Amino acid sequence: MTKETVFSNARIVLENEIVEGSVLVRDGKIADISTGSSRVGEDFEGDYLIPGLVELHTDHLEGHYSPRPGLRWHKTAAIQAHDAQIVTSGITTVFDCLRMGADEDGGFEHGEMREMADAIQKAEQEGRLRAEHLLHLRCEVSADNVLQHFADFENDPYVRLVSLMDHAPGQRQFQTMDQYIFYYQKKRGLSDAEFAKFVDRRVSESDRNSTPHRTAISKVCAERGITVASHDDATLAHVDEAIENGVRLAEFPTSFDAAKASHEHGMSVLMGAPNIVRGKSHSGNIAARDLAECGVLDVLSSDYVPLSLLYAPFLIADEVESISLPKAIAMVTATPARTVSLNDRGRIATGLRADLVRVFRDHGVPVTRAVWREGRRVA
Repeated sequence: MTKETVFSNARIVLENEIVEGSVLVRDGKIADISTGSSRVGEDFEGDYLIPGLVELHTDHLEGHYSPRPGLRWHKTAAIQAHDAQIVTSGITTVFDCLRMGADEDGGFEHGEMREMADAIQKAEQEGRLRAEHLLHLRCEVSADNVLQHFADFENDPYVRLVSLMDHAPGQRQFQTMDQYIFYYQKKRGLSDAEFAKFVDRRVSESDRNSTPHRTAISKVCAERGITVASHDDATLAHVDEAIENGVRLAEFPTSFDAAKASHEHGMSVLMGAPNIVRGKSHSGNIAARDLAECGVLDVLSSDYVPLSLLYAPFLIADEVESISLPKAIAMVTATPARTVSLNDRGRIATGLRADLVRVFRDHGVPVTRAVWREGRRVA
């Protein structure tokens, strides 16, 4: 039986413009877009209608699963709590980050992330989830066991994005020791001697593993059609390496030169939406707003605060003269969807999925009033 819904008197954010009018949803897809006022259907009273947000990089699930060091929460309960916050932030497609590669000093045991992925997929089958959940494998290429962890996902169709990371000292995010000391020595309470041994081991692992592991993982992704992301690129040499590895998404570049070069080579440059909201990077690297002003910011990620993905585009449109609201909204909808080849969503256009969000905003933090996934209201 055909199911139809009409959303009327909305400010409809299309990819390149905003129009006032109505959207007809039929059987989970956008059937028609018309301009002008109407008394038919659900009256939006001038609220924005935007595409459902597409989140490519969030560590938010990890925070629910391991809310304290060494503590593990019930997987299904953690997933449901994560899903609820994701959806009420306007996110209808989320790539849950799962960490690949660990050692005795941190991370998750072998098999633990496979169990989490199984729990996500079971929760979906049982109708527990409101957003669509796909997988983003964050591969710590310096770790000895990253390929072992990665192999657990070799036949998993939910894996649509893989990022290549190296958090060793002197690499990428930690080119200077100040932040590394804060993240690893002070947080772990290591003595100077213990920290020196820790650093030596990390550097040795990176020297031994980084290049062969990047090559091996990239090869598998190319064979399976999985999008590859680089992480924390800092130099032009890093960008050249990303090009060799077939990277399509440059996550959190730490220098303007790396971001600009990645953008010019056709990669989508991703930065954190919390960086936009705060006005700076939490780790002291380049500000996302600076990249937006220079035209080399393509995608935003909520990273560790889901609601930031809805708030940040409005801030960019407010504060960056060259970026309109439709262009800013595309950073969290159309562009991330295209980057990972999800061409059935991310825009309000006839024939696409009716993943839609009703947003009220006259100033400050926007309010999510309703969310639909494939035409079904989920929040």
